[in-house]
Amino acid sequence: MANLYPEIEPFDTGMYVVSELHTIYYERVGNPNGIPVVFLHGGPGGGLIPLYRQFFDPAVYQVILFDQRGSGRSTPHAELRENTTWDLIKDIESLRNKFGVDKWYVFGGSWGSTLSLAYAETHPDRCLGLILRGIFLTRKKELQWFYQYGASEIFPDFWERYRDEIPVEERGDFMAAYYKRLTSDDENVRLSAARAWSVWEGSTSKLYPDKGLMDHWEGEHEALSLARIECHYFMNNSFFPTENYLIENVDKVRHIPTVIVQGRYDVVCPITSAWELHRAFPEAEFIVIPDAGHSVSEKGISSALVDAMERFKTRH
Repeated sequence: MANLYPEIEPFDTGMYVVSELHTIYYERVGNPNGIPVVFLHGGPGGGLIPLYRQFFDPAVYQVILFDQRGSGRSTPHAELRENTTWDLIKDIESLRNKFGVDKWYVFGGSWGSTLSLAYAETHPDRCLGLILRGIFLTRKKELQWFYQYGASEIFPDFWERYRDEIPVEERGDFMAAYYKRLTSDDENVRLSAARAWSVWEGSTSKLYPDKGLMDHWEGEHEALSLARIECHYFMNNSFFPTENYLIENVDKVRHIPTVIVQGRYDVVCPITSAWELHRAFPEAEFIVIPDAGHSVSEKGISSALVDAMERFKTRH
């Protein structure tokens, strides 16, 4: 199995103004003259962690990572205004131009896979290749499975906290009930809802539940951006014009070299969506990890992603 590269510090970091309201944090790691890669984190609202730098050979790749609007170190924190999929795609293009990149690899998991596909379908001529993990197409059935009924049957113990945040009379639509609380004027209401929402995701992300991951999403900063921004996107069909937009437009990217990595027992983004993408995009390499859930840090998933980037080296 391929191992992650050692911990690495960025050679360049900064804050980049992308609108009158939003400033995003970015970092670059690896070889300043290397093959360019853009890393798209999950959520939306998840933000960067140092682990994300370690999937790429630092002698070969120049990796550009950034906190999407409202996430991580970007400002204003957890902001919902001017925060749509199309705003994020504009930011990706703005960063590409800022760093003088002609074409790059696009690497993203979970919501990052959503954004990678949306970006590639909008700018196919800018993509050297796609590396997609934990496929999420943001369709109603996927959201219902995780936030209303489905995953609740597999993790009833962790579900209780998410469920109990909402009064019985509002449980017919958990997402709408959470949205009301996550956009409340009461800071305590917002934070309580954000923690319940975010810890539910953290509790279910791995094949074997990880207390450290749950504790991470208890953090005020982390929970507020993840929960508020996710719920904002999901209440708005992730700003796509149709329910199945990414599959409907997949022909625009079928010529781009692509690897799809999916955990067999992913409860957050079940394998059905990856399978449907695979069927619509048979040219992509489809890798199922038999002993993994959703998290990028699970051994089989991280190994497959590193291996994919190793193989892409030989194309240059």
